[in-house]
Amino acid sequence: MRAIRFFMSDISLLLRNVYETEYVFNMKPNYSEPKIYAGGVDIYQWSSLSKKEQKEALQKSWYVYYSFRNPKTGLLVRQNPIKGGANRFRDKRSRYHILKQMQEALNIVLQEGFNPYQQNTKLIEYLENRLDPNKEEASNLKDRANDTPPDHANNKHCDTGNSNENSLSITKAFKIGMETKERVMGKDSFTKFKSRVGRFRKWMAENGIKEKQCIEIIDKKLVIRYLNSVLQNTSPRNRNNTRTDLGSLFQTLEDNDIIKNNFIRKINVLRAIPTRHKSYTPQQLEKIENYLIENEPVFRIFVLFISYNFLRPIEVCRLKIKDIDLEGRELSVKAKNKPVKTKIIPDILFEELPDLSRFNQEDFLFTMDGFGGNWDITESSKRDYFSKKFKKIKDYFNLGKDYGLYSFRHTYITKMYREMVKDSTPFEAKSELMLITGHATMHALEKYLRDIDAELPKDYSHLLK
Repeated sequence: MRAIRFFMSDISLLLRNVYETEYVFNMKPNYSEPKIYAGGVDIYQWSSLSKKEQKEALQKSWYVYYSFRNPKTGLLVRQNPIKGGANRFRDKRSRYHILKQMQEALNIVLQEGFNPYQQNTKLIEYLENRLDPNKEEASNLKDRANDTPPDHANNKHCDTGNSNENSLSITKAFKIGMETKERVMGKDSFTKFKSRVGRFRKWMAENGIKEKQCIEIIDKKLVIRYLNSVLQNTSPRNRNNTRTDLGSLFQTLEDNDIIKNNFIRKINVLRAIPTRHKSYTPQQLEKIENYLIENEPVFRIFVLFISYNFLRPIEVCRLKIKDIDLEGRELSVKAKNKPVKTKIIPDILFEELPDLSRFNQEDFLFTMDGFGGNWDITESSKRDYFSKKFKKIKDYFNLGKDYGLYSFRHTYITKMYREMVKDSTPFEAKSELMLITGHATMHALEKYLRDIDAELPKDYSHLLK
């Protein structure tokens, strides 16, 4: 028994001697375990902190810290803190995620022999090749330090189109989706759609999402974060329109079996108060009419198409000479709710039209230079041109933002409806009015009439006596 104890004692001495020979410092560790400084608070108690305490912590700089033994003094010395860009973010989750990755990466290199007091070229080369000859691990370590937001640190590349169970990269998936949408959308609509998708891609890049990553990295949580940023910077309406466009793109990806399901459909729509143009009073109409006759005779006809034919401003911009049937006194126009809409031209408008026979059939009816001509810009730009032209008139009469070109449409539909109900029931009046305005359903017309306050009750003073 004594022999066994003596043998075990010799083994312990031998192991100690070997260790001391290799590491010099009598079995003392050369470094302390890396830790995260989170603004002076316990990160694991974050949810129990007050809002004020959380805010104060986030106002401080967060970092990973550790100590390493100085070879000259033999003492542990605090090394320079490692921040990794975490303080660019203003929330606890993002900062902690980044620093946690830095902490784990630092642990790895310390265990592999990293020494801040020596050159570590060989160690770096070893780390880059120790797991994968293609240096995948080194790439992952670099990406971890690149401020990747929470839940999106998976940097699998999908450049081949066949990796990760046939998943495509964001770049390739979006390319297929955008090319498909371009073929089925109108030019003007696609321009707006492309712009919104482009802003989303820019936001992803700014938040550490690389387009070579798999399309699956874009999840519901990420899109909600983006929509929240849109809401903070713009309006609920723009946020909802952005949700619609992104949802349309991802529906195309689902239809093409690029993603499993379109999760954007499950994101809620926010209540957005629509902007509404007021109707003009008879006095305002008379003043504007006189001004247009004297100063803007061509633009006056543009306004009459909105007033008498109840077209939307962008529909008037679409009109070409060939769309006006002078013999049949009809016009055809691409409308909001159907590919082509045919409407009669009432006598009150027909009498105001100039001689159109001298123009090319492919000319636009209205251009910035007057009647008839080629105007090769987008429909939105044309509409904006006439909107700015009318703004000068609004400013002249001190009309606020509640008035616009749409106000003419609201004004004359209200006027017609109130005349109709004098000699017919509301249902009969609406049935006839629906043919004139072009609303697709009675429900749509009724909602429109309510929105513009076309229906008002009779005087109810006798009920208050």
